[in-house]
Amino acid sequence: MRLLVTTPLSIIVDADEVAHVRAEDETGAFGIQSGHADFLTVLPVSVITWRDGGGAEHHVALRGGVLTVSGGDRVEVATREAVGEDELSRLGDKVLERYRREVRTEEESRLSSARLQVATLYQIQRFLRAGRESVPQGLPASREAKSARNPPEFE
Repeated sequence: MRLLVTTPLSIIVDADEVAHVRAEDETGAFGIQSGHADFLTVLPVSVITWRDGGGAEHHVALRGGVLTVSGGDRVEVATREAVGEDELSRLGDKVLERYRREVRTEEESRLSSARLQVATLYQIQRFLRAGRESVPQGLPASREAKSARNPPEFE
């Protein structure tokens, strides 16, 4: 059997000769072996475990996704984020590190967005204050200001 786990940016797992896949959806845990019927399910945040032909166990943590079994020999998982690791104990540390890094990045992004919003509001406020000054009708305010500084020369 072949197992393929992908994110929009990369292939996390591309394993041939997979003997068994274990995953879970909202109804609970389930197993997939070669010859499984075609199947489609939505996965929550979870860990998929599989055994290769040699009996070695591998793991990948998902932040949700869609699992598809087709032809009885192909298991595909599409997810937004995934972290793979051969040892389950190290997977927890790896996932925590990654998620902490993502939280810091999100916080920096929110801070930048807030700064941009404040700068925008400041510019709008300046524009509105400038609009309160009496401007003679006729030319737009920017032309009025230029005309007052540099009166046109008449011949």
